[in-house]
Amino acid sequence: MYRCVALLALESPQQEPAVLARTAKIELSGLPSGEPGSVFLNGCDVSEKIRTSEVSESASRVAADPAVREALVVKQRELLAHGDWVAEGRDIGTVVMPEAELKVFLTADPQARAHRRAVELGADVGTVLAEQAIRDQRDITRVHSPLHPAPGAVTFDTTNLGVNEVVARIARLAHDCKRPDRPRAE
Repeated sequence: MYRCVALLALESPQQEPAVLARTAKIELSGLPSGEPGSVFLNGCDVSEKIRTSEVSESASRVAADPAVREALVVKQRELLAHGDWVAEGRDIGTVVMPEAELKVFLTADPQARAHRRAVELGADVGTVLAEQAIRDQRDITRVHSPLHPAPGAVTFDTTNLGVNEVVARIARLAHDCKRPDRPRAE
């Protein structure tokens, strides 16, 4: 959702990002197979457009705006209130859904993260690493919803894990959460 607002802000720089966040129609279409679906912004599929490095950088900037965060938290909570979701984001467990049954905070060596992103984008690892460091610092130090693990989150390092291994570990955690003999936090 932040990437969608960032894309709108890049396309309409004269508009306030908070206004764009409040008025944007953002829809997610999941696939029954569990594979990632598409992201629609005001009726247009923007799944690829929102993954560019320019949008990533802009998303980190617009996410620092408290009015943007407020507008998108409302949209995220509305979406997550219906159905059984796996949601990812830098403040899902701390702000959007602090009551989530399972919260996972993934970490990885910065170089490994940059390499993964560079492969995904077909970009230079050094450039991605530098941009990532700027975004991480901005996200960690922002006043509203700074990046940190949520209370009660399970934290694990994915540096040496492939995506299938990460998914398998999270699936095991989710399965364990659903066990009736597991004590529930009150």
